[in-house]
This record gives sequence, structure tokens and C-alpha cells, in this order.
Amino acid sequence: MVLKKRGLSAAAKRAIAVVALAGGIGFMAWVSTSNSLTDISFKDIGYSTPDGTLAEVDFQVTREPGTAVQCAVKALDSKFAIVGWKVVDIPADAREGTSDGGRTVTQRVAVRTESPSVSGVVDDCWIADKAD
Repeated sequence: MVLKKRGLSAAAKRAIAVVALAGGIGFMAWVSTSNSLTDISFKDIGYSTPDGTLAEVDFQVTREPGTAVQCAVKALDSKFAIVGWKVVDIPADAREGTSDGGRTVTQRVAVRTESPSVSGVVDDCWIADKAD
């Protein structure tokens, strides 16, 4: 006697599809909100190179008001090599260029370079140690 395997019923297939879809939506919601829950974000706005030994980098930092932050800013040459580097302190009470109660701060930083740069960017930002 040979028994045939029964396939899944239409209702079971729909239930599996609904569970998979709900799991996918839940995962996407978790990914999108986990990125927004980080304490600090930064955005490059622009840069200028007044001369061969200086780059000026404009950027915004968003953090909880009253939080001191440090950012590493770098200047790059045409081959994307780092030709200048500077760690910038953004004090907890910095409010320059803010329109959201001090949460987002706009900064302009001058970075000395060892050779001409063609761009300047923020490499990373972090909460400053209270001991500093």
C-alpha cells in the first residue's frame, strides 16, 4: 500500500504567507527604528579648500540637547587618501545654527592638510567622555 503525501491546504499556505509577511514587516520596522534610536547622527553639508594647506568642513550633528559630542573630521585628496584629520569638541551647550531647541548643531571646522585636499567629511561622532 502506497500512501501519497498530501500538500498543504490553501488555508495553511495563506497562514504561512501572512506570518512571513508580518515577520518581514516587523523586521523592517525594527531595522528602521533601531537606526533612529542612536544618540548621535551627523550629516556633511559642504566643504571648501581656501588654500593647499587648509580645508573647511561644514556639517550638522544631531544629539540629545545637553550632550557633549566629539567628531572626527578628515580632509581627503583626489585618491581618497587622508591628508588632514582633526577631532572637534562640540560642547553640551552649543546651540549655533539650531532651530530645534539645541538638538541639531551646525559646525564649520578648519582642518590643516599636508597636501591639497579635494573634499572634507565627518568620519564619526561619539558622546564625549565626561572626564575630558
